[in-house]
Amino acid sequence: MKTKLIRNAVIMTMNDNNEVLEGDVAIAGNVIMAIGSELEFEADEIIDAGGKVLLPGFVQTHIHLCQTLFRGRADDLALIDWLRQKIWPLEAAHNEDSVYYSALLGIGELIRSGTTTILDMETVHHTDAAFRAIEESGLRALSGKVMMDYGTEVPLALQEVTETSLRQSVDLLERWHGAANGRIQYAFCPRFVVSCTEELLVGVRDLSEQYNVKVHTHASENKDEIALVEAERGMRNVVYLDHIGLARPNLILAHSIWLDDEEKRIIRERGVKVTHCPGSNMKLASGIAQVPELMREGIPVGIGADGAPCNNNLDMFQEMRLTAFIQKIQHGPTVMDARTVLRMATMGGAEVLGMEEEIGSIEVGKLADLQILDLEDFHAYPSYDADWFSRVVYAATRGDVDTVMIDGEIVMRGKIVKTIDRKRVLKESDRALRGLLNRIG
Repeated sequence: MKTKLIRNAVIMTMNDNNEVLEGDVAIAGNVIMAIGSELEFEADEIIDAGGKVLLPGFVQTHIHLCQTLFRGRADDLALIDWLRQKIWPLEAAHNEDSVYYSALLGIGELIRSGTTTILDMETVHHTDAAFRAIEESGLRALSGKVMMDYGTEVPLALQEVTETSLRQSVDLLERWHGAANGRIQYAFCPRFVVSCTEELLVGVRDLSEQYNVKVHTHASENKDEIALVEAERGMRNVVYLDHIGLARPNLILAHSIWLDDEEKRIIRERGVKVTHCPGSNMKLASGIAQVPELMREGIPVGIGADGAPCNNNLDMFQEMRLTAFIQKIQHGPTVMDARTVLRMATMGGAEVLGMEEEIGSIEVGKLADLQILDLEDFHAYPSYDADWFSRVVYAATRGDVDTVMIDGEIVMRGKIVKTIDRKRVLKESDRALRGLLNRIG
């Protein structure tokens, strides 16, 4: 078992008291063994973090790795048009090769900006390729194939037969759930009510209970989407999901912008989790989620960048700033302070994924998913008597991330990702996109 010792860091623990310490962190294998000053610990490797900040890795609770290849190809549209005119045709043209490089491209960006865990939703086909990319890169992820057996203007290649969608999802679960030393987990991912039959959603409900895994879907992101659901199912999104028994503690809803009081009550009482995507919500003009109110109700809320074609990056530093700033416009400058937002990006995300006992903070016994920030630069100074939370959330950028560790393994050091060949992935991403566009014609 390899051991590591991180020395002389400013340690932002994100524990229950949000303690900020100065000292060392000892790691054995993939587990944090000790935290303190001048630790006596036999280490195979010593990392000098003098003058640097040690943080838990970010936990992003809504990502589409399969869409990274589409960055810049679906700009300036509202959600339904964005899907029907751009994203669905692009996803329909994916093959195994393009999904693989789309995933690697996104993972490289995520690691480079301090994200160590994601909740990912893939496309209908070739999900094994995304899982291979996740496995090779060292990222921690919950992921699953998207499920679509209903809807208008859906390309033929994305139109599934209900039984086939369920069977393929179970096949993927049995291949990948718990893989890579437990770093990879499976989640059932029906896209949203608009593209799923009730038969499919009920099947997901039963299978997720049978296999004890998460369910991840979009809900109440856009007013047009809500109108479609009401017209077809006779009730609003969350009410409908509760009606069919899907509103349970294992359900994670992306966006949840346009919720009425009954839906908020259902989410709270059923233990449903929510993921907030401010960059995507602003770019698609979907709206501003009622995050402060949800959090006051005790509803767990995480942060995710969503996909590259609706953001157009996967940077948690940007998402943290937006999470704070857009609420201040509505509710005043004291709402969504830096401490609250950084907690959402770390422990909050872990709670949404049901992994709060494993990741999200720097505590003895937790997994060593960590990032080291080098804030020795103009934009992060002065440092005298610094408020570390303000410094990280409001001043730091992804360019400050120096080192990233996942499951005790160093996946980036000196701002160089070690598990992904950057030049190869950039070149192959362009080649894969060119082929995909040729398939569209």
